Amino acid sequence: MSIKVTNITKIYGEQKALDDVSFEVRGGQVVGFLGPNGAGKSTMMKIIACFIPQTSGSVSVCGFDVTEQSIEVRKKVGYLPEHNPLYPEMYVKEYLDFVAGVYKMDGNRKKRIEEMIEMTGLQVEQKKKIGALSKGYRQRVGLAQAMIHNPEVLILDEPTSGLDPNQLVDIRELIKNIGKEKTVMLSTHIMQEVEAICDQVIIVNKGKIVANETTEIIQQRSGTDNIVIAEFDKDVERIMLSSIPGVKRVMLVKGNTWKIYSSSTEDLRPAIFNFAVENQLMVLSLQKEEQSLEEVFHQLTKTDVEK
Repeated sequence: MSIKVTNITKIYGEQKALDDVSFEVRGGQVVGFLGPNGAGKSTMMKIIACFIPQTSGSVSVCGFDVTEQSIEVRKKVGYLPEHNPLYPEMYVKEYLDFVAGVYKMDGNRKKRIEEMIEMTGLQVEQKKKIGALSKGYRQRVGLAQAMIHNPEVLILDEPTSGLDPNQLVDIRELIKNIGKEKTVMLSTHIMQEVEAICDQVIIVNKGKIVANETTEIIQQRSGTDNIVIAEFDKDVERIMLSSIPGVKRVMLVKGNTWKIYSSSTEDLRPAIFNFAVENQLMVLSLQKEEQSLEEVFHQLTKTDVEK
């Protein structure tokens, strides 16, 4: 077991940031740790990385307790905080050499630095000072320092923050490949990122875990609507579509294309097709749409006011 969190509670003054949180993350997985702002994500990651202590409960990483064996845990963990702390006056290679020294790496230090520069795509910027880099490249330096000592567990808090679309693809692929051999736990607000690279999803809301499953299972168990996208050859009135048996609500997408929602588990497409035949409409397309993780996330974390 790479990470085991048991009944963790963290209290700041009168605020309970984490409330009796428990979960396990096995090796060789990429796990998305999701939640709205203030849900407790960064707090949990800081506890796992030995940056702050918990109020109660226990955490072990690779079998080492974060409180009693914090030095051993730090050897096993690579951590990229949400606000990437760097030394802007240092050069990229100089900084990575400094971090490698902190971890007391052996004579392979130079080779490892070169590997990290290539792996994170820093080749063209490696001779610059960190302060002269764009936000995206500073984020790459942060990833490189988190991996420099070849840790078994990577804790990444918003690792793709500030990256452009091309950089996003590269870093996502990098994280996915790393996850084949190591344990990766990352937080992000980009749901497509989670769907693309994560094996497991943990959603926390108001300090409590509200979901801990694979992406597919969370979508299936969310209780959210089934959706069909239908395009007709002519205008259709909203009230007519709403009268189809099993339809909960409808939304115009554009032109004659509608998004049709149903809370029933039955496939709506046969009923929509029959509706079209009865009303002398031609169906140009009829597709069942899977619930996106973003929609499920909203269902599980929406406020009482929204409910």
